[in-house]
Amino acid sequence: MNRVFFISKRRLQWYLILAVAVVLVGAYVGWQQSKPALAPIGGGPQVQQVKTVEFNMTDSSGKQQEGYRFDPGTIVVQKGVEVELRLSGVNGESHPFEIQGLGVSGEIAKGKTTIVKFTPKQAGTYPIICTTHTDPPMVGYLVVQ
Repeated sequence: MNRVFFISKRRLQWYLILAVAVVLVGAYVGWQQSKPALAPIGGGPQVQQVKTVEFNMTDSSGKQQEGYRFDPGTIVVQKGVEVELRLSGVNGESHPFEIQGLGVSGEIAKGKTTIVKFTPKQAGTYPIICTTHTDPPMVGYLVVQ
């Protein structure tokens, strides 16, 4: 028994419009959920965790190589909202640092967390530089939007 269904052009148009609307709403909801949360809910400070990391290796010629970094390497915050950076020392004994252009500095010790608070007034990219490790440099970035 074969059955044949006929769909009018009008009904087909409505089904297509409904399908497009469902796809657009799904895309919008997915996009909204993937946006980074820059400002804290409730007006508190923007809290960011940063760790110091050191790498040591021996290359194929037997030469010792070192590498240093802040992890994450880039932090994004919002202009005009208080920032609380929690910098933890994982490797190395001491990492004195400064955030150029913001007048923020401190020292990160192994096994301890240093907390600095400030409110960035201008948008831009500000280097976070460890003043001990300059070759190769230990640099992270604070992006103020």
